[in-house]
Amino acid sequence: MNRLITSQEALELLWKAGCSPQVIQHCQMVSNLAVKLARKQRQGKIKVNIPLVRIGGLLHDIGRSKTHTITHAIVGVDIAQSENLPPSIIQIIERHIGSGISIDEAEKLNLPKKSYIPETLEEKLVSYADKLIEGNLEIRFDEALHRYILKFGESSVMVKRLQQLHSELQQGSEELLSKC
Repeated sequence: MNRLITSQEALELLWKAGCSPQVIQHCQMVSNLAVKLARKQRQGKIKVNIPLVRIGGLLHDIGRSKTHTITHAIVGVDIAQSENLPPSIIQIIERHIGSGISIDEAEKLNLPKKSYIPETLEEKLVSYADKLIEGNLEIRFDEALHRYILKFGESSVMVKRLQQLHSELQQGSEELLSKC
């Protein structure tokens, strides 16, 4: 399948995969926030594929239908590939974990040895929005950052990547992200 699926098809795919109602609600919230951020980017004259952001946000956690470990991204990729989803969606699913995971970090985490760092604007928007949705609540960036600091340590590469992602996206969305 080379076409982007609809939101309804994405929701049906989450149910078919076995995602819980809580995971589906989380995915909907991530999708909505990522689209909101994407629209702000577009207002800043930055080109962004909003339908891709919407569907990527909906499907980013499809692997949580089978596991809630870091490997949910790998499982999600397998599900997406089995459904013949476009590579752009598969990459969003694969690269949303953490604020990005390097090849060396992936190896230490027993993930397939490759980079999981978001590259495209659409991947970055979904990954970032995912960090601002805690369970089913939207949180501010400073709260997300504080949680990352508690989890990984203030000088960790994960914290630095989250700050970098925030800074990069803020350049295109000054007003909205300053409120996040």
